[in-house]
Amino acid sequence: MFLFFLAFTTRTSFIMVLNKGIMHKAFTIAALVLAICSGGQWSQAQESSSIVRLYPALDRIVPRSARLERLRDGYVFLEGPVWVRKGRYLLFSNMPEKRIEKWTPDGNISVYLDLSQFWKTDKPDATLSNGLTVDPQGRLVYCSQLGRVVRIEKDGKHTILAERYEGKHLTAPNDLVFKKNGSLYFTDLNTGGYQQELPNSVYLLKGGKLQVLLTGKVERPNGIALSPDEKYLYVNDVRKKTLWRFEVQSDDTIGNGRLLVDMNSVAGEGAADGMKVDKQGNIYDSGPTGLWIISPEGKHLGTILTPDRVSNLAFGDSDGKTLYLTLHNALYRIRLNIAGVRP
Repeated sequence: MFLFFLAFTTRTSFIMVLNKGIMHKAFTIAALVLAICSGGQWSQAQESSSIVRLYPALDRIVPRSARLERLRDGYVFLEGPVWVRKGRYLLFSNMPEKRIEKWTPDGNISVYLDLSQFWKTDKPDATLSNGLTVDPQGRLVYCSQLGRVVRIEKDGKHTILAERYEGKHLTAPNDLVFKKNGSLYFTDLNTGGYQQELPNSVYLLKGGKLQVLLTGKVERPNGIALSPDEKYLYVNDVRKKTLWRFEVQSDDTIGNGRLLVDMNSVAGEGAADGMKVDKQGNIYDSGPTGLWIISPEGKHLGTILTPDRVSNLAFGDSDGKTLYLTLHNALYRIRLNIAGVRP
């Protein structure tokens, strides 16, 4: 017991010295809790700046030299980033301001769309965009808390793709992902206390027809992503802090769901919110203390610790190896070794 205490104390002191002037004491505590609670041995848990490395496999994903870079702060709530490859810029939702903003590699941020000019609502707290993506034809598609999924046409017109199911209004579509064949998966849940006509669900929009894929099994479906081979659909339960994996069937419906990751063993701010995957099938998921990196088999490889909750993320730049993160209050990026799957 004494040897364990001595080893623990020595290791703790080393980590705190290493992080002096780089990380807040809270990050150090979070790193220690994360390393202990997530199943990795102390010999496996190594921390580089704000990155907790639980298993050696993380080194193949996140370089030892990798550091979070803050691009802009001073926000209240950011969401839904997507890299637009044709224009080489990042779009993201500034939710309280009811607009989609544009970041360019020269560091400039501008208003891409002021959605208050397109949609009028008697709900002053309604955010008009949340998750963003790009369809196979290169058109921007976004989720709206007005209960809609909307596509922006080449001429700037806004087309509502989904708004009602069997005559009942959607509540607040949250996040979305396209399959290569054009089928669209999205989550819908009550996030703002709005009148709810339909239960929290995962939907499939295919050939203009809206289908319910999942209701109840995932209590509050939020982040959603497809594996690189499109054999699996991943869905986050933001309330229960869990990640689920479903098999994609030949007709694009899903089945054989199983719990892949339970984040409740780790204390700290954050929940299972936005999510993306890389080309090798690794999953990047928002969670307690920051961004979790998870193997295709569901092993928690490590965490990029962040100063605020991660809401969502997107792979960008010409090689797809830069990961952009929207925290509630800031925009960040970090360079990786593996390219991500991008729309």
